[in-house]
Amino acid sequence: MERERIFQHHRHPLKTFSLGIQHVLAMYAGAVIVPLIVGGALNLTQAQLTYLIAIDLLACGVATLLQVWGNRFFGIGLPVMLGCAFQAVSPMIAIGLQDGMGVSAIYGAIIASGVFVFLFAGLFGKLIALFPPVVTGSVVTIIGVTLIPVAISDLGGGSPGENPDFGSPLNLALGFGVMLFVILMNRFAKGFPRSISVLLGLIIGTLAAALAGKVDLTPLKEAGWFHAIQPFYFGKPTFHASAILTMILVAIVSVAESTGVFMALGKIVDKDITSKDLTRGYRAEGLAIILGGIFNSFPYTTYSQNVGLVQMSRVKTRDVIVVAGGLLILIGFVPKIAALTQLVPTSVLGGAMIALFGLVLSSGIRMLGDQVDLNRHENLLIIACSVGMGLGVTVQPDIFDRLPAALRILADNGIVAGSVTAIVMNLLFNGLGGPRKAEAGEELK
Repeated sequence: MERERIFQHHRHPLKTFSLGIQHVLAMYAGAVIVPLIVGGALNLTQAQLTYLIAIDLLACGVATLLQVWGNRFFGIGLPVMLGCAFQAVSPMIAIGLQDGMGVSAIYGAIIASGVFVFLFAGLFGKLIALFPPVVTGSVVTIIGVTLIPVAISDLGGGSPGENPDFGSPLNLALGFGVMLFVILMNRFAKGFPRSISVLLGLIIGTLAAALAGKVDLTPLKEAGWFHAIQPFYFGKPTFHASAILTMILVAIVSVAESTGVFMALGKIVDKDITSKDLTRGYRAEGLAIILGGIFNSFPYTTYSQNVGLVQMSRVKTRDVIVVAGGLLILIGFVPKIAALTQLVPTSVLGGAMIALFGLVLSSGIRMLGDQVDLNRHENLLIIACSVGMGLGVTVQPDIFDRLPAALRILADNGIVAGSVTAIVMNLLFNGLGGPRKAEAGEELK
């Protein structure tokens, strides 16, 4: 009965359609920025970047429909949107730029991590015991910290060594202007305009850049009106142990975050979430990640900003999400729409990225502050050592080059090194799981 109620609706189709568009707009900026960042860092051509954006939007729609479907085998059946996992950005770039790997290794790792999530969906309750808030919060914080330099570089206009215009007054004005606009929108705007402040900032920043002659219309002119889906667009995937381990860690963090989103949505729609529901939700997420690897897009996870939209709009039925998923698939088949996103200058994108990546960092800090007893010296030490190790390896990636290959798997990536440090130290100090703030004792009351 609960599942049927979630799907029933008594609204005019036009209203359902408009609510679906609102969900698409709320997640559009976050979904589009990921391929722009990754594609730019990997030096993809304009045609490749157009494909990446288009297939990403299409895959977001397919992943959303897989999750909202809610059958016996997969899909949690709640009004939830899926988009590319933000925490995967830095690992994907690191894998793609590493000697001997490249883009093919990214998609091999994504496929392997998706298979891992799908096969072990039923056991994730036990596996997540290794990722209590003190570990998950530390990992998300590490990911945010490692992304900030990318945003600062883009705000200046791109790589300092490749762009002679890096740090020019115009680039700085555009980048900081967008950042200021996003800040002011979040301070003074309310409701829907506030939820799409980043998207509005990108649009206004691009218009300002166009007036200054910094917008290249070539991608829009060259893009077609329709393109077919092409599996393994960037070539056959390759499989490397360190890359696979990195993406599995990212997938586990995504699953841990999705669990919280599922629970929050369950409360909003008055549905009790059982372990079987969670297992189906994890399987759908695993399938979405596998599809992302096959079609050379991204790993996918639950988008929390759309949960806020469900609560804000008070529309709790799945039909709106089905419309939103369908719209994303439709947009994904039209490269012209994807090419519009490529018009955004690098400095404009950088200004928005500082806010977005800063939110990744602050969400990690919030997890630590809300759910971890920071009065316990042991927890502070876990956070200090894991974040320090993750940031240190990111800044100085060559430090472990002389170690055997088997050990480098755990050490040659800042996120992996920081995650392993957090997991091992948490087991040492807290055992499986660890005391949350609510269980920390009377000293906090």
